Amino acid sequence: MNILILGATGQVGFELLRTLSPLGALIAPTRAQLDLSSPDAVAGVLRTIRPALIVNAAAWTGVDAAETQQEAAFRLNAELPEQLAHFANVAGIPLIHYSSDYVYPGDGESPWQEDSATGPLSVYGASKLAGDQAVMASGAGYLIFRTSWVYGARGNNFMRTMLRLGQERDHLNVVHDQIGAPTPARLIAQVTALAVYRQQLGQGIEGLYHLAPHGETSWHGFACEIFRRAQTLGMVLTLTPEQVTAIPGKHYPTPAKRPNNSRLCVNKLEADLGIQLPHWEPQLQLTLMECLSAERLSTTPD
Repeated sequence: MNILILGATGQVGFELLRTLSPLGALIAPTRAQLDLSSPDAVAGVLRTIRPALIVNAAAWTGVDAAETQQEAAFRLNAELPEQLAHFANVAGIPLIHYSSDYVYPGDGESPWQEDSATGPLSVYGASKLAGDQAVMASGAGYLIFRTSWVYGARGNNFMRTMLRLGQERDHLNVVHDQIGAPTPARLIAQVTALAVYRQQLGQGIEGLYHLAPHGETSWHGFACEIFRRAQTLGMVLTLTPEQVTAIPGKHYPTPAKRPNNSRLCVNKLEADLGIQLPHWEPQLQLTLMECLSAERLSTTPD
């Protein structure tokens, strides 16, 4: 079957190309081939390809930039999912879409449930919530995965930024009062592939699910663990975990307000899909190993 993947050049999209390849014929237009900001261009591709499944990993991910570029953020995060869901409903095909912990108000300390009240703090969060609501109201068979703190061995993300700064700085301030679970793009793609396989067997799941590893940490804790594990893997750094200072979020102001509580309860996904999600720390080790291996290969003479 034809599987249309949008956003295939992003962190999650790249991993989806690897995990979904055994399950169908993947069609993954690049940004140069498909202007996602154009409803007409998207409609044309949908009519031409006639996919049996749409996997939408495309998104506006610039949280701070969304505050001043609201139209662009809502086009990718709200209007595009709505357009895809409408097509999926008419065509009678499933849609898989990805969302964010930023749809929640970010207060308290309890993990958010799928039915927790939403209350985004930023334009980015509001645009993601609007996309979720449009998909859920479309009548299409959908699967929405809400996740948190996505990172990977490729692309722009917190882990890769820390690795770069760890080679350039001898001191760093990182926020300690925002708590969540770092989620590797690889894990998101692996769970997606399992869900698609179950769909093909007639045992699929539908609806809204949280997808994140077990455990929790702060951005400060995440940074320190990145440096600690990178050093044990042989990376030469000018920065050690002891040189990373924990600061409150109010001392690191940003255009968009971040949630303090990004904890997500994943019990529903584990029960319905019959899986045990891993802890975030071993997943970081795997991602670091892949990242460092890729960098060594890129610098190896022919």
